[in-house]
Amino acid sequence: MKKFKGILVLSFTMLIIAACQQEPPAEEEMYKHLEEAVELESPFEEHKQEMITLEEQEKEIYNQIVELGSSDMEQIQSLADQALEVIEERREVLNKEKESIDSAFQEFQKVEPIMEDMEKQELLDKANELYSVMESRYSAFENLYNTYNDALNLDEDLYNLLKDEELEQEQLETHIESVNQKYDEIFTFVEEFNAKTEQYNSLKKEFYELAGFEMEYAS
Repeated sequence: MKKFKGILVLSFTMLIIAACQQEPPAEEEMYKHLEEAVELESPFEEHKQEMITLEEQEKEIYNQIVELGSSDMEQIQSLADQALEVIEERREVLNKEKESIDSAFQEFQKVEPIMEDMEKQELLDKANELYSVMESRYSAFENLYNTYNDALNLDEDLYNLLKDEELEQEQLETHIESVNQKYDEIFTFVEEFNAKTEQYNSLKKEFYELAGFEMEYAS
C-alpha cells in the first residue's frame, strides 16, 4: 500500500504543478515565429547577391556578342552557349530564393491562430496589420518569381536565336523588345516587394514596442 500511496501522491503533485504553469502570452509565441521566419529567410540575401553576380556575368557575355559581326558566327555560338549555362545557374539561384521565402512565409503563417488569443486590442490590431502586409509582400514575390522565370525563358530563346546563322534582324529586334518589356515588369515587382518589406519591418518594430520587447535595430 505504501508503494501505491507514494505513486499517487507524486502524480497528484505533478498535476498541481501542471495546473499552476501558465501558457506564455500570445505576443511571445508570435515573437518566436516571427524571429524564426527571419532565420529561415536569411539565405535570401546571399542568393540575391549571387544572382546579381550572375546577371553581370551574362551581361558581359551579351556585350561581347553584340560587338561581333556575322562573320564571327563560331565565336558567337560559343559565347551564346556560355550565356545559356549562366541562365541555368540563374534559374537554380532563383529557385533557392523561392525556397527561402516560402519556408519563411510558412513559418510566419503559424502566427495567425495565435493572434486570436491576444488580450490587448492594440496588439491585435497591429498584428493583423502586420499579417496583411506580409501576405502582400509574399504575393509580390510570387509575381516577381513567375515573371523572372518568364524572363529567363526569353533569355534562353534569345541566345538560341543568336546561334542561328539564318536569323533575321527583324526577328531578333522583336525578341529583344519582348525581353526588355519583361524586365520592365520585373523592375516593377522588385520595387513593390522592397516597399512591402520596408513596411513590414516598420510594423514589426511597432508591434515589438507595443508588446514591450526590447530590441536593437541596425541603423
